[in-house]
Amino acid sequence: MPASLPALLEIENLVKRYRSDRGAVLDGVSLALQAGEYVAIMGESGVGKSTLLNLLAGLDTPDSGRILFDGCDIGALDDNAATLLRRRSMGFVFQAFHVLPYLTVAQNVALPLQLLDTGDRETRSRVAAMLESVGLGAFGARSPRELSGGELQRVAIARALVHRPRLLLADEPTGNLDPGTAAQILALLRGQLRANGGAGILITHSRTAAESADRILELDGRSLAPQPPRDRAAPGAG
Repeated sequence: MPASLPALLEIENLVKRYRSDRGAVLDGVSLALQAGEYVAIMGESGVGKSTLLNLLAGLDTPDSGRILFDGCDIGALDDNAATLLRRRSMGFVFQAFHVLPYLTVAQNVALPLQLLDTGDRETRSRVAAMLESVGLGAFGARSPRELSGGELQRVAIARALVHRPRLLLADEPTGNLDPGTAAQILALLRGQLRANGGAGILITHSRTAAESADRILELDGRSLAPQPPRDRAAPGAG
């Protein structure tokens, strides 16, 4: 991507510690993402991957350093402003799904649009299209209790993408999917981000899933080191 374009997301010398008598969880981490770019972040457990996601989402604040999203300093936002930013511009895929059991599949996917006061017709159209894209077109009226773990994962992905976020944060989004479905979902994530001019971060332990990204980075708490691609021919889940 042209280097002259301003980054959509910039992480500058990020430091985060939870106890003063221990070392920092993140210590000087930096990263820049262009619009349409999708990166995978790998690393051992405990190196700060979840901490990084929480900071990017404005759910926690850094001890020093900055996170600039589309020119906005996320760490400087108050709770209300951070909530509005997440609602309008971010999509999240969690390992635990967070699908609401008392809503139908379609109602779960529609939640981000309803929070943005999107009209009913537009909401129905976008929910239907997104469910089709994740292979759940016939599941809209079902209860989440009727779905398998892999199906719930796809509901969560549809919900994360339906409002066309400019930043997608995905934590092991294909961990409950078979390899074929995982490859389709990873291609969907990549395609949606590019179509909407957004950026995405995929946290994963799966090298195969990471190969779907534009770049693979290894987090060690201090840096995000580029990793060479292995084989991009058949991305999927591990």
